[in-house]
Amino acid sequence: MRIITLMENTPGSELCRYTHGLSMYIETAKHRILADTGPDDGFRYNAELLGIDLSGVDIVFLSHGHYDHADGIPHLALINGQADIYLQRSAALDYYALENSGPRYIGIRKDILDLPNLHYLDGGCTVDDEVSVLTGFTGRRRFSRSNRELKIKLDIGFVQDSFAHEQALVIREKGRYYLFSGCAHNGILNILDRFRAVYGCDPFAVFSGFHFMKPSAYTPEEVEDITETAQELSRLGTVFYTGHCTSLPAYRLMKPILGDRLHALHSGAEIALPA
Repeated sequence: MRIITLMENTPGSELCRYTHGLSMYIETAKHRILADTGPDDGFRYNAELLGIDLSGVDIVFLSHGHYDHADGIPHLALINGQADIYLQRSAALDYYALENSGPRYIGIRKDILDLPNLHYLDGGCTVDDEVSVLTGFTGRRRFSRSNRELKIKLDIGFVQDSFAHEQALVIREKGRYYLFSGCAHNGILNILDRFRAVYGCDPFAVFSGFHFMKPSAYTPEEVEDITETAQELSRLGTVFYTGHCTSLPAYRLMKPILGDRLHALHSGAEIALPA
């Protein structure tokens, strides 16, 4: 398997763009996959720079209904209109972040919803023996406190986002499972609990933000959430690749606990998987 981070918050490969968002390009034996597309055309620019032909992508996986993972889709559609796009039906709702300056729309571009190659899902699915979609994250262990400001706008007003629109991509290769979760809004521990319930094992590798990012300093309770999450992850045999919404301060708290089983994602960088 070949995995390249096409877009992430931090610089990686020389001359590649980077911004707040996430997009990963995955080559498997059967598929060319985009796991999210970032917020704009930066992933496409980086792909061209790195010699990746996005016209050959056959699956686009949308982890959840936020712009920083989805709004590159119309830019892909300009060169590739046949790739199957998988998203939860509820990803099309209106999502907002409530900030001091007022509500800020963070949902996906509405023109994406008019594309003919969308596959709306109401739960998980199996694409084939290599690719599946995992949903049903109901646990709330170490649930990110920064989720509290993220809302859905309904006719009755703003309500708390339950993140039912979040899904994880699962790839099986040579008896190993690889889990891709854009932000893990539901909490990486809860997503892994659900993974074990469905697949009966832990994934070999996880690629995900952990959603510990916040504009202010962590409270003692938040530090505990981060370090206890790392402690639980350290008991697994899984290798973790994280970035985007994890934040550098959280990464620095987790790295001493996880050691060489935690790696940072960077824009344009190819991931060297362990043997």
